[in-house]
Parts: sequence; C-alpha cells; structure tokens
Amino acid sequence: MATGFDPSGRLPDFFLNTGTSSFTQFLSAAHPELLPGRRPLPPGLNAGDVAPHGTTIVAIATAEGVVMAGDRRATMGNLIASRDIKKVHPADAYSLIGIAGTAGIGIELIRLFQVELEHYEKTEGAMLSLDGKANRLAAMVRGNLGAAMQGLAVVPLFAGFDLAPAEGVHAGRIFSFDVAGGLYEETGYEAIGSGSLFAKSALKKKYRTGVSTEDAIRLAVEALYDAADDDTATGGPDLTRKIFPVVMTATANGTHRLSDEDITAVAEQVVTGRMENPGG
Repeated sequence: MATGFDPSGRLPDFFLNTGTSSFTQFLSAAHPELLPGRRPLPPGLNAGDVAPHGTTIVAIATAEGVVMAGDRRATMGNLIASRDIKKVHPADAYSLIGIAGTAGIGIELIRLFQVELEHYEKTEGAMLSLDGKANRLAAMVRGNLGAAMQGLAVVPLFAGFDLAPAEGVHAGRIFSFDVAGGLYEETGYEAIGSGSLFAKSALKKKYRTGVSTEDAIRLAVEALYDAADDDTATGGPDLTRKIFPVVMTATANGTHRLSDEDITAVAEQVVTGRMENPGG
C-alpha cells in the first residue's frame, strides 16, 4: 500500500478544517512546493538566461477609472520567444494585473493572485479593498525573491477601480512593485519592463489629469509604440500578422478588454500618424 494513501477516499484534514482567507497561506501549509518561489533550482544557475521574458506594460488613470495595456512580445536573449503572449489580465471584477519579467513565473503568479482574491471573497463573503489586494500581491512577489535572485524575477503592475476610495483619492489607482515586494502607489501613469523608460517619457509629454478612457487608450498604444521604437524587447503593432497590444479598462462597470476590432482601429490610427510624423 502506498505511503500516506487513505483507502476511505477522504480528503486530508487540512482541506476540511476551518482555515485562512488567504489561499497562498493555505497552499504554503498544504503544498508549499506548488508556490512559484518555492521550487528548488540548481545552485549557481542563472535561469533567466534560458527563460522567456515579457515586456512592456503601461497603466493610465482616467476620469472613469484606469487603462492598462501591454505589448505582445516575449524574448529569450536575442531571440523572439513569442510574438503574441498576453501579459495583461483581469485580477478580479474591478482590478487589472500586468507582468514584466520571466513569462512563465509571471503567468503563474497572475493565476495564483486571481485564485487568492476569489478565495478571500468566498471565505469572507466580501471583496478585499483595493489596498488589501495590492498588499496581498506584494507579499506574493516577496515570496518569489529567492527565484528572482537566480534570474527568475517577476515584477507586476496592478491597477483598479476603488469602490470605496478615501476622501480626496481618485477611484482609478495604480500600484507598482519592486522585485523584493516593495509596494508603491503611482500618480497618473506608470510603466514597467525594459521599454518602460521610453513609454513613461512618451506619457510624460501627453498625459493630462482627468483624461478620458478613449484618449487614454490612444495614449497607451502610443507609449507602447515609442517603447518598441527604442527597445528591441518590446513589440510594436504588427499590421502584417494582425498582432496588437492587449488593452483593458477597469471602471465602475467592471473590467473590460478591448475587442480585436477596436484595438486594431486604434493601432492603425497610431501607425498612420507615425508614417507622417515618426517622432509622434
């Protein structure tokens, strides 16, 4: 008989006992080896050299909430590992998450974070505050520090619509993180990834407080175009293959991903404009 096998077919006790509202904490007790940052790596290995990396993500606060957009390229050294990776996802009904860094770990982190928020809501019967969500994500990034030191770093960008903002705080809020799990709230806009310097430089010139969601979508695509123009790891609009950035919004009506038709129209307008004025 296999060791630990229960012929009754009952689930182990830790599945049945009253536990924590944090799914990540539950997983660390039940099966810690399943957490992204807990997998052992060979000593001295710089795993970042052999794993695809994703960039660039931008987020913009608007009059109605937030807009987040990400390019579609993943690179592995000097090679393009993927041309159509999706790096921007809904975290829950009112928030968005995008990732830069090791693509595989990042996608796994997004899925774990989505389950974390859903688990809390089902356990507590209420949704976490936007600050609470950002703090939970910071703890998860911190848990990946060991792997990050061996080249498997992931840095997320988190944004959402705050259903209960403090007085004087705008409902559309953006949070950035460092590799050690440091949490920082940003004002107006933010970008992460290897093309972030160029994306933020583009937004710095054109962003205005209270921008509409429609205008922010155009700004986000423009910023990613500028990032791709100067950063080889960032992919710009690909008119030949019909591959365009993933753009999502979070407002009082929830999260929404722009349809292929809508983002194609915006991307084609941006490319046409740059044919006449390459510098934007």
